[in-house]
Amino acid sequence: MMAEPQHNDAAPLFDRAHLDRYTGGDDALTTELLNLMCEQARRCLGLMETARDDTSWSAATHTLKGAARGVGAFALADLCEQAEGQSQAGWEAARLKIERCFRETETAFAGLV
Repeated sequence: MMAEPQHNDAAPLFDRAHLDRYTGGDDALTTELLNLMCEQARRCLGLMETARDDTSWSAATHTLKGAARGVGAFALADLCEQAEGQSQAGWEAARLKIERCFRETETAFAGLV
């Protein structure tokens, strides 16, 4: 049985310097990438909510983990990583934690998107 996902306070909600290394500080590209990550997060959260098997759950959490890491949303990525192997009994609680963290991450993006 996997432990319930917990927000890792050591991981930042958003590491702008990480994203800037990929975008060269280009504001338009930064906005585009953050918007794409938010769209992906909403899709993945919907897939997590309707997941009926381990493969669907794992694919949704893994996809969001990658999208979040790509833009420097490390706390969200860490929660997704912890949730990837979660048993079905823990999916709802894990999804809710991921959703809360995503909302906090969206707030951290404020002014950039």
